[in-house]
Amino acid sequence: MATDGETILYTTACAVEDNAGDGSFAPLQVHYTERFSAAGRTSGGYLKREGKPKDHEVLVARLIDRPIRPMIQSGWTHSTQVLTWVMSYDGEHSPEPLAITAAGAALAISDVPLRRAVAGARVGLLPGRGFVVNPTLAEQEESTLDLMIAGTSEAVLMIEGFCDFLTEEQTMEAVRCGHDAIKQMCVAIEGWAAVVGKPKRTDDLKLPPEGLDDTIRSLVGKQIEEAYRSTPLKQQRVEVVAALRQAVRDALVEPSASAQLAAQLAAVRGEGGEHAAVSSAEESDEDRQQGAAAAAVVADVAAGAAAAGSPRYDYVTVQMALKRVESGIMRRLVLDEGFRADGRGVGEVRPIWSRANVLPRTHGSVLFTRGETQALAVTTLGCSRSAQRVDSMSAEMGEGQRFYLQYFFPPSSVGEVGRVGGPGRREVGHGNLAERALLPVVPGEDAFPYTIRVESTITESNGSSSMASVCGGCLSMMDAGVPLKRMVAGVAMGLILEEDGRFAVLTDILGSEDALGDMDFKVAGDEDGITAFQMDIKVEGITLEIMQKALQAAAAGRRHILGEMRKCAPEPRGQLSPYAPRIRQLQLPLDKIGVAIGPGGRTIKLIQETTGVEVQIDGESGAVTLKGDTEEACAAAQQLIESTVADPEVGKIYRGCRVTQVMPFGAFVEVLPKREGLLHVSEWGAGRVQSISEVVKEGDSVDVMVMELQDAAKFKLSRRAVLVADGVLPPTPPRAAREPRGGGAPNDEPMPTVGQVYRGARIKQVQPFGAFVEVAPRREGLLRVGDWALAYTTSLEAEAKEGDLIDVVVTDVSADGKFKLSRKALLVSAP
Repeated sequence: MATDGETILYTTACAVEDNAGDGSFAPLQVHYTERFSAAGRTSGGYLKREGKPKDHEVLVARLIDRPIRPMIQSGWTHSTQVLTWVMSYDGEHSPEPLAITAAGAALAISDVPLRRAVAGARVGLLPGRGFVVNPTLAEQEESTLDLMIAGTSEAVLMIEGFCDFLTEEQTMEAVRCGHDAIKQMCVAIEGWAAVVGKPKRTDDLKLPPEGLDDTIRSLVGKQIEEAYRSTPLKQQRVEVVAALRQAVRDALVEPSASAQLAAQLAAVRGEGGEHAAVSSAEESDEDRQQGAAAAAVVADVAAGAAAAGSPRYDYVTVQMALKRVESGIMRRLVLDEGFRADGRGVGEVRPIWSRANVLPRTHGSVLFTRGETQALAVTTLGCSRSAQRVDSMSAEMGEGQRFYLQYFFPPSSVGEVGRVGGPGRREVGHGNLAERALLPVVPGEDAFPYTIRVESTITESNGSSSMASVCGGCLSMMDAGVPLKRMVAGVAMGLILEEDGRFAVLTDILGSEDALGDMDFKVAGDEDGITAFQMDIKVEGITLEIMQKALQAAAAGRRHILGEMRKCAPEPRGQLSPYAPRIRQLQLPLDKIGVAIGPGGRTIKLIQETTGVEVQIDGESGAVTLKGDTEEACAAAQQLIESTVADPEVGKIYRGCRVTQVMPFGAFVEVLPKREGLLHVSEWGAGRVQSISEVVKEGDSVDVMVMELQDAAKFKLSRRAVLVADGVLPPTPPRAAREPRGGGAPNDEPMPTVGQVYRGARIKQVQPFGAFVEVAPRREGLLRVGDWALAYTTSLEAEAKEGDLIDVVVTDVSADGKFKLSRKALLVSAP
């Protein structure tokens, strides 16, 4: 049981007595499970029992596996299983680094021959505090770095980090900080294991027999070296080396084992019978020449083995020895001569070319090729419903992931036949690395309101397909019109390290250099900084000096690759495809959400049917997303929604409004959807109208101004005020003037007119219902409390006092000379 705060993990390590392994590869299984009960939850799915591992659990299992596997002693053949469950989760201390340490501790006290204790840590970079080991989840939200590191007390074994364009120097400092913490944990675990641990089982390790490597080297060493020197293309080199391997197996493998294996391979490939006869008949001259050459090699190797009197071995033992011999030849060529299998220098990147818009109906597509590695990257844009949703231990509801990259590695990409189905652990891991590398340059939702899905299908692979996915994914998003903040590229670095301390860092490694070398170090970013990195070590002894040189070489490699990406031809479109959806976002007041949706969703359904636009409304936040085929359709839907929830504004003109009902005293006019006001017959125009039915009928369109809001549902309209505002009618005084309030001599000042604005008018008297305002000498109008401000006001006595100067507009003048004022109408129209 491993504990950090109130986060508790239960980890077990078991090994059985079988011999499932052959000594070439540790038969290790690692599983990690987050139980929902750890956070006091049940699964959000139909089945409440944890089942198939989620992607996050697969990624953590890989984090545990990668540093532990190389530390199990070579030759271990027993099935070994490490299981980890999160039993308690406090939402503050992350379980991932604790899982690595717990697994290392469980193996340290077991009888599995782990060479050294392994521990893990997380490192963050916080503003004002610098690097922090194992930050809390709240601190991680502020961090510009998320580094997972694992190692022993002596060396780093694995790093995986994602950051916001950190420099190489900052990255190295983070690794030093994390490894200092790991050293302390490993020393403590080893001391504990010395007290309570079991003796290690080393008596039955399957170690290579003495002299076998020398025998193979004498038989085919020169031929393998010549194959590396003279065949830069992978396929040709593989065929030549495969013939040499087969010759060695024929000469050194026990005949019974060799015959049995050949029969199994023939059954798998469907060889023999009619198929073999057809193949032989269709064989070309070139094929026959190559077959004759291969037969000559086999004969030479067999003769050499017979002359030397070499003993026979089982198939796996010979196969492992062949790998060691081939690795030694490749490593010597690199260290002594700086020579690589494809003829490049150690710091040279393979030739690069790329094409955009290769798939016409996709939103964005790019074919990116680097040497013999090729990725077809496709970007698809969608709305929030297209987001990746994952039910997790830490979230009550499935979290939506707005940007995600999915990586596909079909067996055909390496010329093989294999399983096709759900993603394997390698595909999940490579996809996550490429996704996190690109995430820092993806624009925010406010700048680009789309969900972005990138698919990278590997069509050919000879090393570093995950970094090809970074390059292809970047270009494909640009082809889809995603406004990326910067361009990002990735490169994989390798290492040859000898026991005497000699080493060589390799840029843009091949598949064989990855398999036979000592390090796979992937680094992504731009010319100035790093966004993602991942390093796996196969040997203990990688120093920080070597890592520093690898990072410097990776920076040079990225700069070169970015330059080649900018030569993409045809270049990315940089704008939305005609087949991509158009998306708009707007925000509704919380009290208007129900109005926009309508009873039973009828309003929103009508808008969708009318415009053809998909409308999504978040019932909690009021956020609205519109997804349509054209900008025009989205604009029409937005206008309908905004008009549906809008309130009439005093002093605002509404044009083209439909007359819904005509009465003797006036007409009801719909100024907003389902919002009707009264246009009185006296407000029609300049002349007297006996009945409004003489000038308008139901269904006609008229322009009106809102003059007064009586309550939430009733308001008065005027067509005459619009004619005055448009200059069609001159402002005219009313038919009669009234005596000024309070009596006195008649006033010679002209009467106010509707729409007239008075600046600096003085408040003469304040009442709870409103205020009397003097707009001219002895000319006072009523400013009701509802026309004071944009916000709801209960009483003017708390807002104004006698003598205050305010700006008002005349909204109504009655026949007897009384007029109404509004301060709110001016605030509405203010810029």
